[in-house]
Amino acid sequence: MKNRNIQSFSIDGRACPTELWAGLKEIQAEYPQRFTRTSGARRLRFVGNRRGPSGSLSVTKNGAEVMIRYANKTGAFRALGRLLGESDARAVERDFSEKARFDLLGVMVDVSRNGVLRPETVKALIRRCALMGINTFILYAEDTYEVPGEPFFGYLRGRYTQRELRDLDAYADALGMEMFMAIQTLGHLGQILQWPAYAEYRDVDEVLIAGEKPTYELIDKMIRAAAAPFRSSRLIVGMDEAHGLGTGRYLKKHGYKRAFDIFNSHLDRVRGICHKHGVRPIIWSDMYFRLGSKTNQYYDRNSQIPADVAASIPKDVQLAYWDYYHTEPGFYVEWIKRHRALGFEPMVAGGVWTWSHFWAALPFSFTATDACMRACKAQEVREAFVTLWGDDGMECDVFSALPGIQFFAEHGYADSVDEQQLRANFRGSCDADFDDWVKASEIDSVPGVATPEKSYTNVGKWLLWQDPLLGLMEPQLAHLSLRQHYQKLHDTLRVAARKLPANQRLLFPAQLSKVLALKSELRRDLVAAYKTGNRKRLRVLIGGDLKRLRSALDELWECHRKVWLELYKPFGWEVIEQRYGAQRARLEGLAGRVRAYLDGDVGSIPEFEAKLEKVFHTPKGDLPRATYSRVATASGARW
Repeated sequence: MKNRNIQSFSIDGRACPTELWAGLKEIQAEYPQRFTRTSGARRLRFVGNRRGPSGSLSVTKNGAEVMIRYANKTGAFRALGRLLGESDARAVERDFSEKARFDLLGVMVDVSRNGVLRPETVKALIRRCALMGINTFILYAEDTYEVPGEPFFGYLRGRYTQRELRDLDAYADALGMEMFMAIQTLGHLGQILQWPAYAEYRDVDEVLIAGEKPTYELIDKMIRAAAAPFRSSRLIVGMDEAHGLGTGRYLKKHGYKRAFDIFNSHLDRVRGICHKHGVRPIIWSDMYFRLGSKTNQYYDRNSQIPADVAASIPKDVQLAYWDYYHTEPGFYVEWIKRHRALGFEPMVAGGVWTWSHFWAALPFSFTATDACMRACKAQEVREAFVTLWGDDGMECDVFSALPGIQFFAEHGYADSVDEQQLRANFRGSCDADFDDWVKASEIDSVPGVATPEKSYTNVGKWLLWQDPLLGLMEPQLAHLSLRQHYQKLHDTLRVAARKLPANQRLLFPAQLSKVLALKSELRRDLVAAYKTGNRKRLRVLIGGDLKRLRSALDELWECHRKVWLELYKPFGWEVIEQRYGAQRARLEGLAGRVRAYLDGDVGSIPEFEAKLEKVFHTPKGDLPRATYSRVATASGARW
């Protein structure tokens, strides 16, 4: 990067408390060019200050010596991350101090939706999060963890072994982080309930049957397995989105019971198991609000939770309020107050939008995170974390969330986010360029999206996967021209990828942009030529753009596979690879159909003659969000 004043540092073991040394060695190995024993290096001295304010840190610079005082290990690594990011001459010489605004400032990563992060990847994320000042790391695993005696947990899905989890916990501890898991003990268990061996545990497809002895015997095993590898006594036991609770096998066996009562009774049993194993349970809070809503909505302002239900919620269970959608602080404030009215001090979980995207939707993530964290600080919430979900296949490069995590972390140490400091700190924690990584979000922030900071459309995803003959989503674009946008984005990201080693991650969205530039208007052009009888134009398109698209898609497939195998265990890639296979086959079919028409083998192409309807109706200036199965065929997700 031009005009970047790179500082180097040296760490003398005699000037470093023992509690930091293991973590510092990992940071030094991550950024070897930044640590040296040469005479020009600035000497780092760390001093623990347990008597100082909780979560505080300060850095004093005296020529070649830099003194870091910290109240806990997290503060020491946060300070180091800031130092590594300093390049402005004034910042290099300026002392600074900070105080954490939260007791728990965490990151939760989904390792259930195909993508089970390799342990090495988890460690790489932990290192970067440590330099941001994150003090908690959570793995969300529905079935992808080893449960002794239950071989179908994570079967052929890359489950974590108990040894792997213990090793990760030790690693997180060395870098100043508490680590624990989030599991499920009611809903979201379709992956395990799909197997015949678990038929007796099923109420409906995704939900365990409550009130049955075998269910609680299984949950006992799950809680023991999820808690045992970790120092922390915390465990998120889930219980969110348990849609259909009490309406399947439960209804047939026990008759109708109020869902609130089934839920609270089940929670009480799960809570008892947790206490037996020394675990402090946390549940997601949405089911209370959903069951009180006539429309089953979490954020329904008309939701009414009966007084007897609220009174019977166990007071030693913590409620986690999740919200990744709202863009104004006022809504978060209202829902924090609603949790407190139930008698609970909530944990608050925001999100960096990795799910259903190929690259994190950073502009919207910044907006939602800003609103959430402002509300949390105004309400003096003490525990907040940010989530990285993997819905619909975890096609995303999870590292693309790092700018969003950095933004979240900056809120954790200041009243508001300083844009210049944010960029500098991202250089320090990730050795990458913040603006370049945000630029890659233009995969989805396209012309036609008036305010990307308020949109979570995944247009890049549905343009890639929509069937090239049917063009189901084309009416959504209202004849927008996206080819130039994607071609320019490809060129920009290819250049940016050469700036810094970490920027090489941008080659993946660059290649995706190349594919989308070729595909976004191809069917439209083919249909126009077909309907005007321009056979010459049809031949040019299938011999030109379509041929280049097929080649570019193969390159993207190979690029994506490389990214996947670097980040995730190989299990789950088969889901994504099947999508590439289907797209390749349909592009080949498209070429064949057009050639058959041109050669006179068929008299028409019915797919080009079908009248397309607008499926999603979004506000003007926005585009929809859609799943793979919705755009791959009009025949529906149940084929």
